[in-house]
Amino acid sequence: MSAVSRKALVFGASGQIGVCLLANLRAAGWTVTAVSRQPQLPGPGLCWVQGDLSGAWQGADDFDAVFCCGPLDHFARWYAASTMHAPRVVAFGSTSVEVKRDSSDPAERDVARRLREAEQLLFATAAGRGVAVTVLRPTLVYGAGRDKTLSAIAALATRTGFFLLPTCATGLRQPVHVQDLGDAALRVVEFPETAGRAYALGGGEILGYSEMVRRVLASLATRPRLWRVPTPLFTLALRVAHTSGRLQNINRAALARMREPLVFDTGPAQRDFGYAPRPFLPTREMVGL
Repeated sequence: MSAVSRKALVFGASGQIGVCLLANLRAAGWTVTAVSRQPQLPGPGLCWVQGDLSGAWQGADDFDAVFCCGPLDHFARWYAASTMHAPRVVAFGSTSVEVKRDSSDPAERDVARRLREAEQLLFATAAGRGVAVTVLRPTLVYGAGRDKTLSAIAALATRTGFFLLPTCATGLRQPVHVQDLGDAALRVVEFPETAGRAYALGGGEILGYSEMVRRVLASLATRPRLWRVPTPLFTLALRVAHTSGRLQNINRAALARMREPLVFDTGPAQRDFGYAPRPFLPTREMVGL
């Protein structure tokens, strides 16, 4: 079957990864049906339908591939309950399935549990239907200015003119660009050996936490300063910020992870479908400024 005649169903197409995937599919000649809660403007080869992963919308067509860039747990439940026929399914999960498994925060452990159970349900459902499914697990995502980590750092540093980082932030990171993820989602469809597999997708460069932040700050027009402060002092400042309703996403577990080497083996992805992510060279546009 030629790429021109292939049909794709996409969930999460308006998200930061989904936008890249949608562009890739259309450029490759796929006819795309994208699901959104809100009305969207159609385009050549693109049809938007209103719906979500609650099960309210099932659709009437069969597709050559189904892609999900939205919440994996919701998608796994939707897929298990659907009658949709597609020989290929590609869904995004997260390396949080491993990173947050033993977190000190019960809410984070619950995230890891839901991701793990969603993967199990998705693989089991697909196996029962004879469908080839691949799960992609990104690391620290950036590039569209919509992430909750690097873009948040850039925004805060721009407002204050500086960014505080505790001296305990010595862990390694592997930030991955959204376009590399969009490219990966389309590539795996062409490689049968990716069926039934989950792949960690990190960026093309491993760097220390402070170096990662330094590059983000260096990309900004105002060039905010990076201040390394003793961890107890940072913890006190964070407590003050929490009392005023700020930096709620940085809790004790997040602070502890700054020490951890959150690096994943991308070798299987490189071997099986030629995954080749870019190095970490952020620009102000990539962090939403």
